Amino acid sequence: MLLPTSAPASTSDAEQVVRAAQQGDPRSFTLLFELHYAGMLAVAHQLLGAVPEAEDACQDAAITAFGRIGELRDPAAVRPWLHAIVRNNCRKLLRSRRPVPVGVAGETLHAPEQDDPVARIDRSALRDWIWHGLHQLSPAAQTVAMLRYFTENNSYEQIADLCGVPIGTVRSRLSEARRQLAEVLPRVHDERHDGTAALRAERREEATTVLSAVADGAPMNKVAARWAEDMTFCWPSGKRTTGREPVFAAMRRDYDSGVAHQITAVVAGAGITIWENAFVNPPEDPFHCPPGGTWLLREKKGLVCEVRLLHTPRPPRPEITPPANRTSGRPTGS
Repeated sequence: MLLPTSAPASTSDAEQVVRAAQQGDPRSFTLLFELHYAGMLAVAHQLLGAVPEAEDACQDAAITAFGRIGELRDPAAVRPWLHAIVRNNCRKLLRSRRPVPVGVAGETLHAPEQDDPVARIDRSALRDWIWHGLHQLSPAAQTVAMLRYFTENNSYEQIADLCGVPIGTVRSRLSEARRQLAEVLPRVHDERHDGTAALRAERREEATTVLSAVADGAPMNKVAARWAEDMTFCWPSGKRTTGREPVFAAMRRDYDSGVAHQITAVVAGAGITIWENAFVNPPEDPFHCPPGGTWLLREKKGLVCEVRLLHTPRPPRPEITPPANRTSGRPTGS
């Protein structure tokens, strides 16, 4: 983390720092963040305790503030504005620790997140700017940043499972992603960003086509033409298979059992695509499949060479209380 070489001498100087940051000056933004970091961390500690996630909530708040600094109308209000973003990040972390309710058809029921800052980035016009910046990151940093900020299965443990690396490596790569974004975002602010939206749309169409291929009777070699014939698939159990057929065989078994795959989100970067899908289970067997899954597709020379799948944790099965014994005049046995 960069430390400021000097601090503003007065309130007016501090407000000038905010205005310079709003104009895209990266040094001013770094100084702004460092000046308020202690207060932000105090807010996070109050909500989460003195845990590593508290620092992560503050670092994530810096990325959110990058995308929204232009929304701050009163530079003098920057301190409560940053604290509010930290509080929202902490609340999101607290919500992620709670059990996730699941509908009878296997559809995850997510609580509304109107106040979630990452959700606001996702909806706002600045989204493509953030995505364009993400595309400039190193492959390892880009992958963990995409999983952390734009997917549902985004805990450190889940990211570690998807990437096949230790949790400590996830933390260090996220720290590197934040450092790179702090340098990249101001530099690419005025560049054209429309290519990122086109790539996401293309990859979403591909995901929908692949996951519905069995139901539609489409030939697998055509719908998955970008998947290399010797691609590696890493299953949630840790098992690894080679080639496309084991994946499609599993999809056929799901289809024969009455399970449908529904794409819920797709994010795409340079050489990496992430799918999120819901497993829609049949009413007579609502716990046949987990609620959903996250697919991490890695590419090499334009072909998908590795796919890693992580299942959304299953909810606990409801306890069924057996009916009380009724007097029927028959012996109940011993």
